[in-house]
Amino acid sequence: MLEALWTAIVALLVTVDPLGLVPIFVALTPGADAAERAAIARRAVLLASAVLLLFAVAGEAVLAWLGIGMPAFRVAGGLFLFLLALEMVFERRGPRRTGTAEGLADDRPGGDLAVFPLGIPLIAGPAAITTTILVADRLGRTMTGRLAVVAAVLVTLGVTWGALLVAGRLARAMGPTLIGVASRLLGLLLGALAAQYVLDGVVAAVRH
Repeated sequence: MLEALWTAIVALLVTVDPLGLVPIFVALTPGADAAERAAIARRAVLLASAVLLLFAVAGEAVLAWLGIGMPAFRVAGGLFLFLLALEMVFERRGPRRTGTAEGLADDRPGGDLAVFPLGIPLIAGPAAITTTILVADRLGRTMTGRLAVVAAVLVTLGVTWGALLVAGRLARAMGPTLIGVASRLLGLLLGALAAQYVLDGVVAAVRH
């Protein structure tokens, strides 16, 4: 169970990518002081936690209601995450997310930046939701497994919150080069995890 929990945390950390969010968060809050950034980060992480925990608990039920079996979702989700891994390895995800976030922030008619676009879709986006459902499917068969899924989500978003709280210092200390290197390494890990999800889905489909 500890190994599965560790795998779940790694999978969620890779897809949420707290380090990759740091320069985006700084770019979205240019005039904010430390207290304002802390408040925005707290609200964004709380919202993302609610969304991801909802899918951790009810994601499989939603798929069943739509008539989608878990083997098919494992294959489709694994392929989606593999494409995301390729973007990370070739450093295309960061610029795409930054451009999307800035465009959404500029075009929004008002409202809380922590809700949109930071909380959704930058933290609790399609990749994080997909990974949460896949992790819940793998671990959530028992009460201990369900608690492990909740723990993985909370640990991941705790790390994300910490990264956003010190975003300015992290951005200055690491710079775009180190953040890019970290993103590439995480992309390699995500590619391996995505391949495993696809294999699990194919094996489950064959057994059926």
